[in-house]
Amino acid sequence: MEEMVKSLSFDGRDIRLKLGVFAPQAGGAVLIESEDTAVLVTATRSATPREGIDFLPLLVDYEERMYAAGRIPGGFLRREGRPPEKATLISRLIDRPLRPLFPGWLRDDIQVVATTLAMDERVPPDVLAVTGASVAVLLAQIPFNGPMAGVRVGLVGDDFIINPTYKELEEGDLDLIVAGSPDGIIMVEAGANQLPEQDVIEAIDFGYEAVRDLIQAQLDLLKDVGIELVKAEPPEVDTTLETYIREKATVPVKEILGRFEKDKGVRDAALDEVKAEIETAIAELPEEDPVKVAATEAPKALSTTFKDVTKTLMRRQIIEDGVRVDGRKLDEVRPISCRVGVLPQRVHGSGLFNRGLTQVLTIATLGTPGEAQELDDLHPDEEKRYLHHYNFPPFSVGETRPMRSPGRREIGHGALAERALIPVLPPRSEFPYVIRVVSEVLSSNGSTSMGSVSGSTLALMDAGVPILKPVSGAAMGLIKEGDEIRVLTDIQGIEDFLGDMDFKVAGTDTGITALQLDMKITGLPLDVIAQAVNQAKPARLHILSKMLETISIPRKELSPFAPRLMTLKIDQDMIGALIGPGGKTIKGITEKTGVKVDIEDDGTVTIASNDGEAAKQARAMVQALTRKLNAGDVYAGKVTRIIPIGAFVELLPGMEGMIHISQLADYRVGKVEDEVSVGDEVIVKVREIDNRGRINLTRLGIHPDEAAAAREAAAAG
Repeated sequence: MEEMVKSLSFDGRDIRLKLGVFAPQAGGAVLIESEDTAVLVTATRSATPREGIDFLPLLVDYEERMYAAGRIPGGFLRREGRPPEKATLISRLIDRPLRPLFPGWLRDDIQVVATTLAMDERVPPDVLAVTGASVAVLLAQIPFNGPMAGVRVGLVGDDFIINPTYKELEEGDLDLIVAGSPDGIIMVEAGANQLPEQDVIEAIDFGYEAVRDLIQAQLDLLKDVGIELVKAEPPEVDTTLETYIREKATVPVKEILGRFEKDKGVRDAALDEVKAEIETAIAELPEEDPVKVAATEAPKALSTTFKDVTKTLMRRQIIEDGVRVDGRKLDEVRPISCRVGVLPQRVHGSGLFNRGLTQVLTIATLGTPGEAQELDDLHPDEEKRYLHHYNFPPFSVGETRPMRSPGRREIGHGALAERALIPVLPPRSEFPYVIRVVSEVLSSNGSTSMGSVSGSTLALMDAGVPILKPVSGAAMGLIKEGDEIRVLTDIQGIEDFLGDMDFKVAGTDTGITALQLDMKITGLPLDVIAQAVNQAKPARLHILSKMLETISIPRKELSPFAPRLMTLKIDQDMIGALIGPGGKTIKGITEKTGVKVDIEDDGTVTIASNDGEAAKQARAMVQALTRKLNAGDVYAGKVTRIIPIGAFVELLPGMEGMIHISQLADYRVGKVEDEVSVGDEVIVKVREIDNRGRINLTRLGIHPDEAAAAREAAAAG
């Protein structure tokens, strides 16, 4: 392929698509650039489909290279290792709008790899990678209902902007990503500073206009290259077995769904019984029967077809009768119950949130500033002071499987809950704690991520974190059959599994703080998205009211086992004096008082201790150490060493001055040892601080009142 470049501009920001330069053996490859950020995206398809599976084996990887920002990785090996959490989230961001656009029958292994090769600190690479993935797939001529593109929308003042810089995102009230296809919107991911629903809807509309331009640019590019969109037809299959299963399953499955059983376990057991009966019936057929032959050749066909029958009947019941499988109305929320303080006080704060059969236990832990998470990735932020972790053990769905480290789903759900709560956290200047929140899913039947948001609000309030406002969340679903569309409030597991949309909306009573929309169809118009956003509001407020019945405001007192923090500000040029040579001075304070001391580059000093008196003592020591010395100040100090021309006196921990022999007395002194010995306490005055920072002292001209005050200050320290 010859080298080719296609450029577009949004509000003066260019996006360039470069073909025919990199990765010639990949199925398709594009370098997508904006400013000095460049992401190489490739798509490769296996030569043959994978046999015996009932899903699309799509693998999406986002790779960060530290050289992209002119940096060398940290750690012993000094090379990239396990992907940072941000890379995992971007992999999901690319996968989510890409996956629904592949045909449902496709079983070929497909791998999309996005590698950031260069990055400035203005242009985030994630949305570039989303659009690049679509271009790479199209160039690889994989069956695909695209093109697809993604853009980021920011809000600075009253103006929406496309693909804002990191600085604009930090200063603005919105960070929203929209991805879509020619059929409509496929994915939305957003964090917002309590924005009203209408503002968010307008932002989505604004972003989708830019998505349309990027889609057209891809179509133009394909035309220039001479590549046509691949619209492959599904392979022909024998429907004998499928027809048999449908005939056997339709009546009993419809009867089970029509019971409006609220207990998921009872409903699942009844469906499993019907499925087992069909399996037995097939097994009893003669060996030469076409149904049995087909079942032998396709052992997973029963599960696939039975699921499809259940899906069809569940959706038809909602469309035609307006009633869900548990008997709820379309906009009805399941029963809510909340508790706080469910664990002993050694746990700083805990909240238990129940919505139907979904149960999430969330624990909040308060730490010192030194416990913030250090980040070693391409993102400009160097640390995180709020951490939200999400765990989904197998027992939460009644299953058994090995316990592994967090997967992409766990990381993604934790990040969504984290994003939902960040806008209501108190500023660091008022509440300097590092906060870690862990959501343990104890039972799952849909929308555990929004359960984590609500449970985390409870835990933070129980821990005494002065959040600005409580946050709740609801998950919205969708059933679309032809032109008939039904939006569902508070979806449960079966509606998520067999529905067309999972739209999570979190926020306060003022506005939205986080959104996450995923589609299983090829796109939705804005009016349906708007309906879901608006329908989520009364659900959120209903859930919030139930939470506030349990705990209405954050507790006034922290757990007795939470560290107590004192903060003070020192001059930056005194940081070295406080730390001391080799950390000797600061170590001396911690050993003497038992506190923990964190020092930040801006001169903020945080003292952490469960002992209030020890914290006060440490603060006095820090203040004394970092006090600016002035000529004329009087101190009670201790002689530390003697030399022929004078004596050194420790005025404050780690800070010494010298009394010249001529300043020891108001008469001529023959030997220093005649006046003072090592260990003596002496009252001295600062005579001068020379241009090299040396402190010269004297014992002359000190008033008795000054001496008394110095002794009192020394005793207090």
